[in-house]
Amino acid sequence: MKLYISLSIALIVLILDLASKYWVESMLEFGQKIPLTSFFNLVLTYNPGAAFSFLSEESGWQRWFLSGVAGIAVVLIIYLLNKYQSEKLFCLSLSLILGGALGNLYDRITLGHVIDFLDFYISNYHWPAFNVADSAIFIGAVLMIYESFQHKRNPQSTGKKIK
Repeated sequence: MKLYISLSIALIVLILDLASKYWVESMLEFGQKIPLTSFFNLVLTYNPGAAFSFLSEESGWQRWFLSGVAGIAVVLIIYLLNKYQSEKLFCLSLSLILGGALGNLYDRITLGHVIDFLDFYISNYHWPAFNVADSAIFIGAVLMIYESFQHKRNPQSTGKKIK
């Protein structure tokens, strides 16, 4: 996949993420919940930590630490996208992860927290709220895992000859 296509996919994810966060913040007040189904709410919440609110109770150093980790990941992903352009599924998965990482990185740098608003639940058990960026990262990771199993099943894709 050409680098400009991969970066375009990441840009689309970034735009969708930022636009959805802007919309939710303009419609809801912090902590407000809008039930949409018997298993899904829109809720405005802020996460100063990482996934599942990891490090969210820290004094603030995590903002810059997590931003640095995300910045390094962005550079590494762009390098990998350029190096492995012929691996379409791998590049698609990295593009989704890149767009999500950039969306959350933008929030973390400009706001000091990540805006989350998708709240899925069963009865009283709620999955931690998340956003479009988190969804793209998750889908990208699943595709990457799937792609890694495809290579193990198909030895020809690694250039090895079967005897």
